[in-house]
Amino acid sequence: MNGFEVARADNGAISVLRLKGYLDAHTAPDLESALQKLIDEKRVNIVVNFKDLSYISSAGLGVFMGFIEEVRGGGGDIKLTNMSQKIYRVFDLLGFPTLFEIREDEGLAVGSFSHAKSR
Repeated sequence: MNGFEVARADNGAISVLRLKGYLDAHTAPDLESALQKLIDEKRVNIVVNFKDLSYISSAGLGVFMGFIEEVRGGGGDIKLTNMSQKIYRVFDLLGFPTLFEIREDEGLAVGSFSHAKSR
């Protein structure tokens, strides 16, 4: 049984979720509930850091697809950061880089929100 953790850190109007371990069909509900909690709190500027994530399945990818419209509908976005080459390849295979902004590090992703405020 592989473990999975979601750690949340709020940085002003931006919330960062740091993922650790294996994100698959068994652990995807943990990520869903973390994202749902942010939306319930009207926190829609979300950065997801994959630095400590060692595996993602299609169920894990589906979580992001399930929330992106709602988050963008609320005037926010989900930005992805710190992906290993292996994890990035999975996202790339499914065309995610055209749907999501993927940054090399968390600081760049957080900083990109302050520039996107001109709506």
